[in-house]
Amino acid sequence: MANELIVTSSILIKAPMATVWNALTNPEQTKKYMFGCETVSDWHVGSPLLWQGVWEGQPMVFVKGAIVAIEPTTHLAYTTFDPNSTLADIPENYVTVTYDLSEEKGQTRLVVTQGDFATVADGERRYTDTYNGGESWNPILVEIKKLVETT
Repeated sequence: MANELIVTSSILIKAPMATVWNALTNPEQTKKYMFGCETVSDWHVGSPLLWQGVWEGQPMVFVKGAIVAIEPTTHLAYTTFDPNSTLADIPENYVTVTYDLSEEKGQTRLVVTQGDFATVADGERRYTDTYNGGESWNPILVEIKKLVETT
């Protein structure tokens, strides 16, 4: 079996867990830090999750997946796939993203994990693109922190 290819990033945010959770699941908030994309879901296990926005004046789905697990304010797991890629849109090519939130000294610790890229088609390239020289989710987490702490 190949070594796991998993990306993990973490940040400490000076805000209650419920406020951070809102930033992760509210479409009006997600488009402020996720490249203009808003989330579309009813947030129930098994339901679709779309990240959609506008490209060259046209509405577009940039990422799609489904909710795998949800415990409001503490845990969210969903699958992801780029429907605009050349890869087959089959469950075996989806990776899972998890958000875990916990209270730490009056602040919220947000940990994001994505993978396992070792189990999907073109996994090493997809892992390298996501890992991005060690940056991975860090720029997005910094934007979430700025958004939540200044709201």
